[in-house]
Amino acid sequence: MRNATVTTIAPTGTISTIAGCTGGIEPIFSIVSKRRVLDGEEFFQLHLLIENIGREQGWLTDRVRNQLFAGVPPHEISQIPSKLASVLVTAHEVSIEWHIRIQAAFQKYTDNAVSKIINLSSDATIEDVDKAYRLAYELGSKGITVYRDGSRENQVLTSGQKAAQPTVYLAPPRPRPKRTTGSTIKKRTGCGSLYVTINRDEEGLFEIFTNLGKAGGCPSQSEATARIVSVALRSGVAPEILVEQLRGIRCLSTVARKKENSDIDVLSCPDAIARAIEELLGQDCEPVTVSSPNRCPDCRYPLRRESGCNVCDRCGFNKCS
Repeated sequence: MRNATVTTIAPTGTISTIAGCTGGIEPIFSIVSKRRVLDGEEFFQLHLLIENIGREQGWLTDRVRNQLFAGVPPHEISQIPSKLASVLVTAHEVSIEWHIRIQAAFQKYTDNAVSKIINLSSDATIEDVDKAYRLAYELGSKGITVYRDGSRENQVLTSGQKAAQPTVYLAPPRPRPKRTTGSTIKKRTGCGSLYVTINRDEEGLFEIFTNLGKAGGCPSQSEATARIVSVALRSGVAPEILVEQLRGIRCLSTVARKKENSDIDVLSCPDAIARAIEELLGQDCEPVTVSSPNRCPDCRYPLRRESGCNVCDRCGFNKCS
């Protein structure tokens, strides 16, 4: 023959991607692939074959698409026909031996070397690579290309299956029994008397209800605080933590009237709820961490530094006002 070779097969890896057609003897690399383009931007892409068949047959819904993008195997998705799922085998699911045997079968009838990538997993060993080259030589292949997944820092095509994240199971708040028992504590605020009812169940403090007297004020705020605290208690949050977070919160109305009315012993409705919990627990809660060793001149409670001033979370004393 005049020419050294007559038959040849052009490499079709990148070309098939651009043309949107089959990659020849290459198996599907991944159901979902993460592709890196020239400017470094990455995007996820569902295999075109699956995209087209899924749309034609009507099973490619948003739910199925999300499952595929999350890495769920096709055979575990009930909407995908079993006959189709059985042939959706990806490159890393094909053994090294059968990668090479497929290439050798085409090499037998092709003059030039057949282009194909022998995809190796990221845990492939030197022995695996050695075995691949020796088998290809024995079967008459003119050359092979092996690629170990992740061997380059930035590879053009990688599996789009995201790394599995640890599943965090959040226990729901414990259910409310038919009957609970508790106590109601009265606290004086700048908007009138606030009645704080704290109930228990077998495991401890369970829920809080608030009722503001006839003076008005903002009952929605105190109710919202009580609901959130109730959910926290039923979810296992220690009461001491809730006291520390709520105690010392100030309400301008309460702080202003506190100076004129000695019966007001709280700084706000949230502060009243915290003090009611603390009182019910028998004053066992640790006080809020303070940054000043000084004591309040009125009630002797440790002062807290705020905006350059020493303030008291118990009686509302403020050295700067």
